[in-house]
Amino acid sequence: MKRILALTLALCMALSLAACGGGSSSSGGAASSGASSAGGAASSGASSTGGAASSGAASSAGGSQASGEASGHGLTAEERANEFVTVGTGPTSGVYFPVGGAFATALQDYGYNTSAEATNASGQNITNILNGDAEIAIAMQDSVMQAYTATGAYEGQEAATGLKAMMRLWPNYVQLVTVESTGIKSVSDLKGKRVGVGAANSGVEINARMILEAYGMSYDDITEDYLAYGEAIEAMKNGQCDAVFVTSGLPNATVMELSNQYDMVLVPIDGEGRDKLTSENPYYAASTIPANTYNNTEDVEGVFVYNIMLVREDLSNEMVYDMLEGIFANIDTIKASHNTADENIDITFGVSDIQLPLHPGAEQFWKDQGYID
Repeated sequence: MKRILALTLALCMALSLAACGGGSSSSGGAASSGASSAGGAASSGASSTGGAASSGAASSAGGSQASGEASGHGLTAEERANEFVTVGTGPTSGVYFPVGGAFATALQDYGYNTSAEATNASGQNITNILNGDAEIAIAMQDSVMQAYTATGAYEGQEAATGLKAMMRLWPNYVQLVTVESTGIKSVSDLKGKRVGVGAANSGVEINARMILEAYGMSYDDITEDYLAYGEAIEAMKNGQCDAVFVTSGLPNATVMELSNQYDMVLVPIDGEGRDKLTSENPYYAASTIPANTYNNTEDVEGVFVYNIMLVREDLSNEMVYDMLEGIFANIDTIKASHNTADENIDITFGVSDIQLPLHPGAEQFWKDQGYID
């Protein structure tokens, strides 16, 4: 009987010690109201983006690990189950929404409580990260860097130095679309025209402002229409808008629909204006929209800017490291959400294109993967 009692006591002590591990700090992030289901991301069935080269295989940073404990940097399964992650996505008509939903699903499958919130994309996501209304969120790097440095659309505001990056995502192509009847063939031809520039202070609208400025123009030269690109394209179909700025992965479903129904024209962003834009703003890169992406029979010159995943600065290093392990352990879920995610989100692409400082937990993760010295 004494031996049985001794063994029982030893077992109880061992279990008690095992339960004391980790101790991650709480994210403090309450679930956002109106959030959509984490598992509700639907694939767009999009065709090739023609963007960054794909590795051709889904690499997994944490795929061989049943939980974050194996790396020594993450959370325990019990700690993970106590955390809630709200993912800021974008409008339901864009690419951010299905891809962001897939991130929520991947983290849910890894043991987190998650929600994917439809937003107005970059501008709102930046605000939500700073306010603590989202734990991670997708945003275009040009919008993020303007907020971080209090320049451009954020001039006169306090620099948002609390913004931190988690990982690089896919390239967003700036697409300037019109129809044949407008006669618009270049950025300069926008003078005197009614142009859909995106919702006020959205990532698309920031792109529109910067591109016009690079060509020596401003809103004084056009009649700007502050509409999300889906609404602006509908207005163009009705003859109420002449051209529309669209910034997204390729192909964009709304632009594809326009090209199937109308004599759509992709206006090139090229020449000295593009050179000025990319030299003064290194987060832009010269690119082409490949032939047959839409109804274009030839490549069209343009620019792209990377999307990045923002993360709340006050999340613990362990939690951010652990989320990255969970994301790459379930990368197939994210790749299946949209073709542009399949071709452009992979651990092998690293973080060299990110100009925003990494969260310390993300920095440690990418160091451990060999992408940072």
